[in-house]
Amino acid sequence: MQHPPRQSLVATVPPQRVPVRERDQDTPWHSDAVCRRDEAGLFFAPSKEPTAARLAREEAAKRVCAQCPVMIQCREHALLQPEPYGVWGGLTAAERRVVLARRRRRDLDLAPGPIAAAG
Repeated sequence: MQHPPRQSLVATVPPQRVPVRERDQDTPWHSDAVCRRDEAGLFFAPSKEPTAARLAREEAAKRVCAQCPVMIQCREHALLQPEPYGVWGGLTAAERRVVLARRRRRDLDLAPGPIAAAG
């Protein structure tokens, strides 16, 4: 009687997550994102979603983001792109628009004024 080949232990051991501070600089930040283990539907609205359902879904997504080791990188990505939909870095699309508007106003306030002509 022939026995089936033994499976290697390597194939059955799940890959270990590398802590953010120890991972290779060439590894993209999103490889450590907690949301990679969740359904995308939690972070993006289905069409014609009722308001109460949207608010509950967004709060659930934000709770996931709050536990994420790369939340800040995710948020900055969404603000720099800018991502028009979904919850990114713990912020909804509307919240990101507010942050961007505040940054623009801050940048205008910090910008040097026109140089006065010497008389």
